[in-house]
Amino acid sequence: MAMTMHVDIVSAEESIYSGTATFVLARATEGEVGITSRHMPMLAQLQPGEVMVRTQDGEEVLYYVSGGMIEVQPHVVTILADTAVRARDLDEAAAQQAKRRAEEQLVNRSAEMDYARAQAELAEAVAQLRTLEKVRKRSGSGAY
Repeated sequence: MAMTMHVDIVSAEESIYSGTATFVLARATEGEVGITSRHMPMLAQLQPGEVMVRTQDGEEVLYYVSGGMIEVQPHVVTILADTAVRARDLDEAAAQQAKRRAEEQLVNRSAEMDYARAQAELAEAVAQLRTLEKVRKRSGSGAY
């Protein structure tokens, strides 16, 4: 039997996931981190993108986070994000529109435009679209 840990994924509005898992994969600012039970304690900043949780029964579930923090203790993983949703619940049309809007802002620079904000919005929209693409690829295999 695989060793498990407790995982909480929490957004500013609600708890998205709370349960046991055998593995968590997330994209930190320094690179991807794979976490299993008894991982050394760690605190890291997350990039916008997917978080994969492998449940005790082997199901791999994808979540989208807009960034945030991950805290790892030997038997507990906590992810705190401004926005966190189950990946299959992302709105592709809204992500496409946000991407187009951010790209237009970057092309049509003006003095009142916040360049860093437009870059961040573009990165978040692209991360959402990548996560949706992974969901589509996995949906053929039955995993989300």
